[in-house]
Amino acid sequence: MDCIEFEDLSFTYPPVEGDVDSEGKQIVPAPVFDHFTGAIPSGDSAGAAGALTSLIGPNGSGKSTFMLLASGRLVPQTGRCLLFGQDVARLGEEQKNLLASVIYQNMEFESDEAVDKLLAYVYSAGNLKGKASGIRDESCDLLAELVDVFELEKVLSHGLRKLSKGEIQRVLLAFSLLYGSAAVFMDEPLFAMEEGQKDSALAYLREYAGKTGTALFVSMHELDLSRKHADKVLLFHPDRTIDYGTADEVMTDGGLEKAYGVPVAMLKKQEDMTREELKTAADAILKVQANA
Repeated sequence: MDCIEFEDLSFTYPPVEGDVDSEGKQIVPAPVFDHFTGAIPSGDSAGAAGALTSLIGPNGSGKSTFMLLASGRLVPQTGRCLLFGQDVARLGEEQKNLLASVIYQNMEFESDEAVDKLLAYVYSAGNLKGKASGIRDESCDLLAELVDVFELEKVLSHGLRKLSKGEIQRVLLAFSLLYGSAAVFMDEPLFAMEEGQKDSALAYLREYAGKTGTALFVSMHELDLSRKHADKVLLFHPDRTIDYGTADEVMTDGGLEKAYGVPVAMLKKQEDMTREELKTAADAILKVQANA
């Protein structure tokens, strides 16, 4: 049984009312997937179950849509998507969540409940029923281990809406693992986190996937982190083709240049510039705080 199967699948987002071209005509979105067929294997050393799979590629190449279709959060116009042999889009809400969890970009919350209470609720409500051993230390409870790994101790008594974006992302990572779904889809879960936190989070996610047999799919822009931590890589191209394999197999200079449309040296420079810009902004904030 494959982990994910797309069978002659087509999906197009509906037109946005008021979105018109220079002539005043309604803009009709192009298909994201048009009779697309493909599969990601599962159940062996080369498969996605029990692995951390990184999704990389330029913006607009279909990464987010792929994950939303695979998790059943979007329904294709034609064809179907199977997750571990099940048409997840047709499952009831509880069954769907137990099979696949999703972390979206910029998730917003209305709850003022404290983080510790929310973590405990998610842990008890999902597949794990509030009882699981730690990944790195089996004598430790999983919840306690995640609080330590994702550096949540200082925010446990805080409400979600009082957290910084980076803190919210770390809480969301803990939520997704505590629920214990068979597959977890994470759309840019590392944004707003510090570089060291990204590195340690991905290292733990890979350990979690390997030990629990969970299929973890993570979209991210940091190519160096994909090379370092991903068991498998999905490289999305603007023409909607997708390469799948190990980082060494997929992230070749030719493959990356085809996907991103720029030389690999420029991609590396863009990554370094982004890190430098983030560091400059962080330093500026710290300076303002110190002088306040």
